[in-house]
Amino acid sequence: MPNPKRKHSKARRDKRRANWKLTAPDISACPECTKPKQSHQACPSCGSYKGRIVVRMKEGKE
Repeated sequence: MPNPKRKHSKARRDKRRANWKLTAPDISACPECTKPKQSHQACPSCGSYKGRIVVRMKEGKE
C-alpha cells in the first residue's frame, strides 16, 4: 500500500481546515408584517410565505 513520502506541514493542514466555519442565517423582513424572518421560511409571527398564509397562527400570539 502506498504511504506518504513526507509529512504534510502544519500550514498545509491548517489551510485545508480554514473553511470549517459557521455562517449566520440570512435574515430578511417579512413583506406582510415587516418583522424579521429567515429567508425561504414561513414567517414565525404571521405565518405567511410568498404572499399567502401557509401556517395558521393563534390569535393570542400577536
